[in-house]
Amino acid sequence: MFNRLQCQESAELGTFSFVKMHGCGNDYIYFDCFESEMPSPESVVGRLTDRNTGIGGDGIVLIQPSGRADAKMRIFNPDGSESGMDGNSIRCVGKYLYESGRVKKPGMIIETPSGDKRLDLIIEKGEVTAVRVDMGQVWLRPEEIPVNLPGEAIVGRPVNITSHPYEITCVNVGNPHAVIFHHDIDHFDLSTIGPLFECAPVFPERINVEVAQILSRNNLKMRVWDRGVGETMANGTGACAAAVAAVLMGYCDKDADIHVGLRGGGLIIKYTDETVYMTGDCVRVFEGTVKV
Repeated sequence: MFNRLQCQESAELGTFSFVKMHGCGNDYIYFDCFESEMPSPESVVGRLTDRNTGIGGDGIVLIQPSGRADAKMRIFNPDGSESGMDGNSIRCVGKYLYESGRVKKPGMIIETPSGDKRLDLIIEKGEVTAVRVDMGQVWLRPEEIPVNLPGEAIVGRPVNITSHPYEITCVNVGNPHAVIFHHDIDHFDLSTIGPLFECAPVFPERINVEVAQILSRNNLKMRVWDRGVGETMANGTGACAAAVAAVLMGYCDKDADIHVGLRGGGLIIKYTDETVYMTGDCVRVFEGTVKV
């Protein structure tokens, strides 16, 4: 169970409490900003997330009060950019809010830059062990991704971003994603292909890249190149994008539980006509204080 995080000194001194949490190995540093705001998070996130000289993580998350929801979430990547949404971190936000007593109810609404998201907590003996997130509708039109390609949707579209042509399916689930299906993702050179896709001119706001492998009907595994981060253990919106792409390509079924295996664990995704649901774990690692 959590104690509420609080600023240990004045904001001018910049000493803050934090909690490190992860969902499927996708780890972030969380700051409770209900009473004290963190100044200039984009300028310090790189140092905080450094795994050798800092706390270590895939980014930082600010948990803030909201005028229309139970709380607000803001995410900053190690390169200083702000993310619209992350499915793994929002589950951890729900866990923190409930276990700290900030929001003591099993269903809550979290405000994000990509819209308000509903969380349904799975609670065992007072501890939140998993969360189901209503991720909202997906966007498929090229201008909604955005991607500079013609057509109503980009599904299995060949592109020549590298020396080898790849077929991509583009989905926006609060963040932009390009999904590639491959027969052997374990030997896929994501460290080379990922940054080439991320910064390609065809993606004007950069792109997250998922490489997915179909194991059986409604069962796939994937790796992710996270925009502004690099390859990570998991990406919640990326898992949703891969499942949606698999349905659009005919590999998986709509309205079915699709099991997505990631390097850090597994998620269950359900794609319906109205929304996408994501269910997965949320784990507290440790708490501490840091001078920013």
